Amino acid sequence: GGESEKVTSARRDFGSFHSSNVQELIGTIKAGVYIPPSLPFELPKFHSDHGNIPSFGQEMRKKHFLLEEETTFMNHGAFGCALKDALHVSQKWQLYIERQPLRFFDRELLPHLVFVTKRLAEFVGCSATDLVLVPNVTMAMNIIVRSQDLKAGDTVFMLGETYGAVKKLLRQVCEEQGATLQEECLEYPLTGPGQIIKKVEETLRPGTRLAVFDHIPSKSVFINPLEEIIGICRQRGAKVLIDGAHALGVLDLNLSSLDADYYTSNCHKWFCSPKGCAFMFIKPELQHSLRPLIISHGYGFGFNSEYIWTGLKDYTAMLALHTVLDFWESVGVQRIRGYIKGLMTQAVDLLVGRWKTGLLAPTEMFGSMVCVRLPESLRGDRAANYELAETIQNALYSRYNIEVPVKALGGSLYVRVSVHIYNELEQYQKLADAVEEMMFK
Repeated sequence: GGESEKVTSARRDFGSFHSSNVQELIGTIKAGVYIPPSLPFELPKFHSDHGNIPSFGQEMRKKHFLLEEETTFMNHGAFGCALKDALHVSQKWQLYIERQPLRFFDRELLPHLVFVTKRLAEFVGCSATDLVLVPNVTMAMNIIVRSQDLKAGDTVFMLGETYGAVKKLLRQVCEEQGATLQEECLEYPLTGPGQIIKKVEETLRPGTRLAVFDHIPSKSVFINPLEEIIGICRQRGAKVLIDGAHALGVLDLNLSSLDADYYTSNCHKWFCSPKGCAFMFIKPELQHSLRPLIISHGYGFGFNSEYIWTGLKDYTAMLALHTVLDFWESVGVQRIRGYIKGLMTQAVDLLVGRWKTGLLAPTEMFGSMVCVRLPESLRGDRAANYELAETIQNALYSRYNIEVPVKALGGSLYVRVSVHIYNELEQYQKLADAVEEMMFK
């Protein structure tokens, strides 16, 4: 295998890189003859059957995360929290690079990025030819939206739930290109997914150029019924862009069968990779019309080549994906999701029971985050707005060291609670107690 390894991992396609035959390597994956590069050091091993994987909750936090014990951390949804083992691997890569920087960037980096791309593509159910690594979802959204050739008379569709930064992007691009941005808002609380499907069915006009949806909106955190929504978009001739920032890890992604034109998700949120790692999936027939935001050496050499190198920067968060994938596969994806679902159900029962309130949507519409309504008496006669939400969030943080966001939605205040494998029920009891104490102060 030594000779063929040399052939497939050391050929120049672009720039002065000795190993920049990215499309050729991706092609060998498709052909089933791919030979991965050897790694410069041993990666951590996780053996569930040998008992070296701790139980979920506090033990998991101590062994595999860096979270401080004194904080009640229920806001994984904001910026994620890296797996300690993956962070150590990215730091190992950083040290390895500096032993011989030229060898690494010139001969090793691109083949290694192809290798992690292959593994991630398998995990999310698509071909490695249709997926590229990017630093974050914001970058992917900018690439995709700025590549749309919009003109006066074109319409871009979004729901009011769209992430704030993406709304700004869509407004700016539509304004610049003379297109119309159509925003449709949902009524809270939601009664079920049918309400969202009906809203799209009634408001998405035939001939809409692009429809943008969150898989899980950051603010209201329900799971969008994508299958039905994408079906409606197909009937009306609209291209579909899915912002899946919160989906990877939480939901079972099978991108080839989902039928979205464009899909992007972060690896550094629920998947727990080090910061600066995300992916962008583009349907094959749309790849040629996509324009990179950063033009570099790979431009003109094929889809994967155009995005793999965006200049000299730290690529180690991406290289650490091996360890993140190993962790999820060793612990068991279904086991992880099962724990999150079980704890979520218990936390919801506890908070709703203690506060005598309700949820923003039915329980089954939530994944790893849920919006639980705060008691009305907490706000008294004050309006349920952004300022009051922030005041309560800051009080929970400064008085109780509880990290949880508070959202003003549909005239009520909600806590957006995150659940991950390092959380346990006792933390949600602390939140219930703190809110009750604040009510009577």
